[in-house]
Amino acid sequence: MNKAQLVAQIAKHSELTKKDTQAALTSLQKVITKSLSEGDQVQINGFGTFALSYYPARTGRNPQTGESIEIEGANKPVFKPAKALKDLL
Repeated sequence: MNKAQLVAQIAKHSELTKKDTQAALTSLQKVITKSLSEGDQVQINGFGTFALSYYPARTGRNPQTGESIEIEGANKPVFKPAKALKDLL
């Protein structure tokens, strides 16, 4: 399902127009992104938690040359589904 299909489904199940639904979804994305960039997690009860996970620096290999390279550590977004969501699936 892509974003347009998601907007259509949300609009169908709620009494919002597609335009209002699109605005709400865009706002939700911005709020989650901003919260994660500030180091906070976003927990939606019954759905799951969006958080950051730190992946430490490590040594890797360039597949073309076989040369060792240093891969920097990075924060990456992760999603942990809630028990209620797991039970439904």
